[in-house]
Amino acid sequence: MVQLGSRAGAPGRHVVLCAEQISKSFAGVRALHNVDFDLRHGEVHALMGENGAGKSTLMKILAGVHTSYDGSIQVEGQAASFSGVRDAEEAGIAIIHQELNLVPELSVAANIFLGREPLIGGVLIDRRSMIRAAERLLARLGVTIPPETRISGLRVGEQQLVEIAKALSLNARILIMDEPTSALSSSECDTLFKIVRQLASEGVAIIYTSHRIEEVLELADRVTVLRDGRRVVTAPIGELSRGAIISAMVGREITANESGKTAQDGAVVLSVRNLTLDTLGPHGWRRTLHGVSFELRRGEILGIGGLLGSGRTEILESIFGVSRGWRDGNIAIDGAPVDINSPADAYRLGVALVSEDRKERGLHLGASICDNVALPSIGVLSRFGLRSFASERALAADMVKRLSVRCSGIGQDVAALSGGNQQKVVIGKWLGTEPRILLLDEPTRGIDIGAKQEIYRLIFDLAAQGLGIIVVTSEMPELLLLSDRILVMCEGRQTGILARENATQEQVMRLAAPGMAAWSQVSAS
Repeated sequence: MVQLGSRAGAPGRHVVLCAEQISKSFAGVRALHNVDFDLRHGEVHALMGENGAGKSTLMKILAGVHTSYDGSIQVEGQAASFSGVRDAEEAGIAIIHQELNLVPELSVAANIFLGREPLIGGVLIDRRSMIRAAERLLARLGVTIPPETRISGLRVGEQQLVEIAKALSLNARILIMDEPTSALSSSECDTLFKIVRQLASEGVAIIYTSHRIEEVLELADRVTVLRDGRRVVTAPIGELSRGAIISAMVGREITANESGKTAQDGAVVLSVRNLTLDTLGPHGWRRTLHGVSFELRRGEILGIGGLLGSGRTEILESIFGVSRGWRDGNIAIDGAPVDINSPADAYRLGVALVSEDRKERGLHLGASICDNVALPSIGVLSRFGLRSFASERALAADMVKRLSVRCSGIGQDVAALSGGNQQKVVIGKWLGTEPRILLLDEPTRGIDIGAKQEIYRLIFDLAAQGLGIIVVTSEMPELLLLSDRILVMCEGRQTGILARENATQEQVMRLAAPGMAAWSQVSAS
């Protein structure tokens, strides 16, 4: 049984990690300014701030990723200086990075124990022991991913769980968790929260970063907020309200957005009937989607809710022509049947997809903002078979201005942008194709509260301009805020369609929970 850690006891415990006057610069730009930070035995200490505030830099210094900096670090009262990640791990510090750090072609077990494989006679890898150990770690997380499954066959959320299991395998005394729930479903988040509390109750000290303030309010004993590389507040969680945390993060008050009116009169721009998808997995063929049907109207925002693995992403991929497997069913755009077998087909029909993993599938990280924005539109912008660089620059400049991308110019590499600005570039490159239907898969994954508000406003503005928009999101408040209607999925089946005025968190979760899939479709629209 998982036992919950005591939040009240953490402040009286001894300090296990102390960082004093930490400063760090990159190419002359100061990322951290004399930051003090301490962590106590059995404590969950949340580290918060907008993208670019310095959170990742501080965590990487504490984990031995960045070895050059000003200031000092002590672990258990002893001065510590790490020459690399291995040094930090030997000191009992492990980090779970937000950006996945796995080898796609290796198995789950091989990734968990990479570089630390159990050996037979000091020579041969003991695969049987490694698999058994991986099974125990995954069972501790409450997941049933087969340890011999290739990482490349897992979804982003499942890969995140493997990263967590990998960190747990180090038996660390200090665990740094960088946005660990950014790709997890609600049920998986609940499992993770129980594990975090259990580890804290066992004495593990945890640094926990998240853009989800509700998580922090639920889990943390203390909160430290960074802004522009400086520490602006450290306080027990009981002394901070949600509004106070947001104000400390962004330096201003942020009010809740009001969504647009429900699109009642828009013409049907997309019709999906009896969409079925069969995919080939490690255990053979299985049905991923079971007869999904819905309509999307011009100017409407249709949300798709459900747990991880419920088929949400597969719906978008099927519409866009990138689903892997055998697909059946009918898709119509503006009332005319269409056959979409590739992104090129979707592009010609005015359909655009912003995928859930912007760095893996949405951006060319080695290219500039201009090249990324222009990429889908190069054919249209070309003249006599030759690229029109002037037209590409004009398009990129227009999107940067329209979406308020914070950058040094359109020639800046997208890899140097914050997560929120990278997401705007992905959206901008597809808006440049002038789509009629926009598919958004986890559009605010891994971005801060300020950037989220900007993305929300953009989505509402695009709907007001007449785009039909489908949004997949794992964040319940976001789903309820954005959606005119909500299509709920459970285990590949459609269990309900709820109108905005009838949708509550409880209703969505009831329809998304296992056991609801046998229900016939409930329509409240």
